[in-house]
Amino acid sequence: MSVDEGSYRDRKVIVIGVVKELTGLSERQIRYYEERKLIFPERTAKGTRKYSFSDVETLMEIANKREDGVQTNEIKKEMKAEKKKRNDLLREEMIRGQLNAHFRNTNNR
Repeated sequence: MSVDEGSYRDRKVIVIGVVKELTGLSERQIRYYEERKLIFPERTAKGTRKYSFSDVETLMEIANKREDGVQTNEIKKEMKAEKKKRNDLLREEMIRGQLNAHFRNTNNR
């Protein structure tokens, strides 16, 4: 069975106590970054927050930027811009692949 490299990083399996230990952030700080829509943990049926390894990495980046004096609203803008850039690149790759497939098929006729 093949495991997609990104799949384990994005699975929401880590509880807030472990995230706290991994990041050095307090539970209050972690919840605050959730309130500011910088991270998006899942909730269990009982309301327990579950985070992914990607969330932990994001929290570390946020903490580093906050230490440098960057405000959360600026971090959020940066994150949105990065996401848009990734989506644009993915869209370009998809279009390029479709064009290549189309012209490859056209040339084989």
